[in-house]
Amino acid sequence: MLKQYKLRFYNFRLVIFLIAISLIGVTLVGTAASDLESKQLSGVILGVVIMLILSLMDYSWIMNFQWFMYGFNIIMLLFVRIAGDSANGAARWIGIGSFRFQPTELSKIILIIFFAKFFMDHEENLNTLKTLALAAALLAVPLVLILEQPDLKNTITVVVIFCIMIYVAGLSYKIIGGALLISVPVLIIFLSIVIQPDQKLIKDYQRGRIMSFLYPENEEYSDDIEQQNNSKTAIASGELVGKKLSGDDSTTSVNEGNFVSENQTDFIFAVAGEEYGFVGCVVIVVLLLAISIECIRMSLRAKDLSGKILCCGMGGLIALQSFINICVATGLAPNTGTPLPFVSYGLTSLVSLYIGMGIVLNVGLQSSVYNKELMKKEMDRKEDYL
Repeated sequence: MLKQYKLRFYNFRLVIFLIAISLIGVTLVGTAASDLESKQLSGVILGVVIMLILSLMDYSWIMNFQWFMYGFNIIMLLFVRIAGDSANGAARWIGIGSFRFQPTELSKIILIIFFAKFFMDHEENLNTLKTLALAAALLAVPLVLILEQPDLKNTITVVVIFCIMIYVAGLSYKIIGGALLISVPVLIIFLSIVIQPDQKLIKDYQRGRIMSFLYPENEEYSDDIEQQNNSKTAIASGELVGKKLSGDDSTTSVNEGNFVSENQTDFIFAVAGEEYGFVGCVVIVVLLLAISIECIRMSLRAKDLSGKILCCGMGGLIALQSFINICVATGLAPNTGTPLPFVSYGLTSLVSLYIGMGIVLNVGLQSSVYNKELMKKEMDRKEDYL
């Protein structure tokens, strides 16, 4: 479970990036809702401690519990479906006293770990119908439970991350080409159906968000597009360095005026734009990009395929959620409710991401270079013995 590692293989650069983006998140959450700042800071401290502990635990040993984790994940999602707390028409939380936990956020990390091990175990027969059908079935069970909450955004997120992971695992280009030939027309048909008024595939509020994005000038969907318009106004008002750094109090703050709801979660990027301007937004984007790149960089040096897939899965998750959140805040995508990783308020999301990053750090700690050194020492020891 625990090994002796060389400190020079520890990715301190990634740790610095993670702490930096998290502290920025604490500051922004405090600006958006001062009463939540201390909770967010507590989540960062807890997350960092868990990350550091997991970074010293052999990820191969952790992956031996893949089926236990998969079963636990299904039980979690079933429980939230049966007895979960509801908010805004969706049952996505498990309440334990004053504590509320969102299983879907942890579920994404568990599925990344599970399929990283699954694809490595089936590396030789990955492109067979039997393996692909089994992988699809194992994905479908949690996917349906997430979709039924309802949680369309995380359903799509899980599917995209699954596609990234199976591609990294070595999926045949012939199969990829065939899948694209099928999926693209299906997606077009799906979109043509969901924009119809009497459709039953998605919820009305989900359709409203899509329609407001496609037809922003239509007054029927003005309530749905208003949040994004206010978000863009907030970002634009920050100009180069933002109101906080420039000390400009001459104009009304969009965030302080509550013109943007859920600005501590879904629209935290609007808070960054208004308070710290273009410079603050660039810093956030660069840090999130750097974290994703570090994950990919460590995947290239992983000692085995499972480590490689896991790093790419985590890097893909952070990049995808960051891209979606920023696109929503800037009006480039319909509102999805996707949090900005390590920045948006939400302790479940924050701690879950730190769990994933802890395992990523251990993959880097057991890099191929490190393992070559261990093998060389072992061979030298045997030669000395002989």
